Amino acid sequence: MQNNGWIDSFEKYAQNMITESQVPGVCMGLAKDGHIFYHNGFGFRDMERQLGATIDTVFGIGSITKSFTCVAIMQLQEAGKLSVHDPVVKYLPEFRLKNLDVGQITIHHFMTNTSGIPPLSTFFASVMRSLEANEVEDFPLLHDQTDDTLPIDTYEDLMSVISTLDLELLGPPGTEFSYSNDCFALLGAIITRVSGKSYEAYVKEHIIDPIGMEHTSFFLEELSGYENITNLYIKRDRGDHKEVIPSPNWWDTPASRAAGFLKSTVRDMLRYTDMFCKSGLTAGGKRILSPESVQQMMTPYFPTDMVPGQFYGYGLVITSDYYGKKLVEHSGGIKGVAAQMCFFPETGLAGVALSNLELSPVLAVMSGALNSLENRPPESSHLESKHDFLSEEAMHPFVGDYQSSEFGTLPIRLENGQLVLSFLGENYVMRPFAEDIFVIRGFGTDFSARFIRSENHEIVRMAFGGRQFHRHDKKTSGGNDK
Repeated sequence: MQNNGWIDSFEKYAQNMITESQVPGVCMGLAKDGHIFYHNGFGFRDMERQLGATIDTVFGIGSITKSFTCVAIMQLQEAGKLSVHDPVVKYLPEFRLKNLDVGQITIHHFMTNTSGIPPLSTFFASVMRSLEANEVEDFPLLHDQTDDTLPIDTYEDLMSVISTLDLELLGPPGTEFSYSNDCFALLGAIITRVSGKSYEAYVKEHIIDPIGMEHTSFFLEELSGYENITNLYIKRDRGDHKEVIPSPNWWDTPASRAAGFLKSTVRDMLRYTDMFCKSGLTAGGKRILSPESVQQMMTPYFPTDMVPGQFYGYGLVITSDYYGKKLVEHSGGIKGVAAQMCFFPETGLAGVALSNLELSPVLAVMSGALNSLENRPPESSHLESKHDFLSEEAMHPFVGDYQSSEFGTLPIRLENGQLVLSFLGENYVMRPFAEDIFVIRGFGTDFSARFIRSENHEIVRMAFGGRQFHRHDKKTSGGNDK
């Protein structure tokens, strides 16, 4: 049984974070060896009717869905129906890249975000069927989309669009990490073709139902009148302030559900994390995965560039040294969704935090709970900088515009002796961490930005938020490079 002395300091910290960020509702829970020892709802699932968020409230989980996709792939590998080292084109012969050979790209590369494919501009076309008329106004990243964009409704549509794009690979498969929703979407196509049933039906039959996740589904209508479902909220910029307003329309992308469109509860997700901690067994003794498959999913294959010391496995993120322990986690975010799942496989401790506002500080809430449990200040970071200071001359080469077709342009400027990155309408100070690596404090937690140099030492890309952004301005770092 846990000592409850940590709860007061944690809840005060969490409530402050949630209030400062104007988050309507957050629910989080912690479990040890499958037994829930703490849960709490902060705020509301429905602000207008003042209905509270609970451990059984259905929220979106966003990209945590990717771990379910990888569980399905591992199950199919165990059944002898595929190998993670098979080329993608073995199952998706329509998968092509314009003027590029895709024969060396494997399922493993898709699962680890190391295919070499850069961020793509397919999201708007994938989600446009479910956009309401006013939503483009609320999401600046959608503003640049043209009126003649054709919707992507099927896996075949997605592959057809990808085949027409003018792309340059970030590097040979297996050499560069860049988070790819499109590659995970196509894992759903592989699961469909290999299993002979829809991706959604396969996940329900082989993962959700056997684990006993009673209120988990891709489709709210499958929850049979269950009413404890959150409303969705967004922040709208009012110039001098930001206002949180309801935005009840749940986005959906039929061709990309394998990348991030599952809905669940804190209670159900703690049953899911327990399966990993029990090496593939459910609490009821049903085997979802072999211990070998679980270990393969939790293997740190490639650095994520999201946080120093963090690696990507199969749909899971691994930190080998989180205050001396192995931490496995994944986050998720989309309109009206911010989610965080984590577990420590060696100790059986697991946590889940779900919210109804994108870019909520759910990761900070989760790390605050983990810190408080071990008598650390809630705001503690396990990251220790190796560089305390850089001169303006040393920082100047990093200044520039960094661009991807998924997120647009991220400007970096030198202001008052500090590097400042602009992202989604907010400015963030970049603190030196190590050579060519900076740490950014946002939403109550730390993220990293790593700069990538060419053979002649010029900065050509920046890795941030798991994606790689090409340097778009004409500046070079000249003779100031280290």
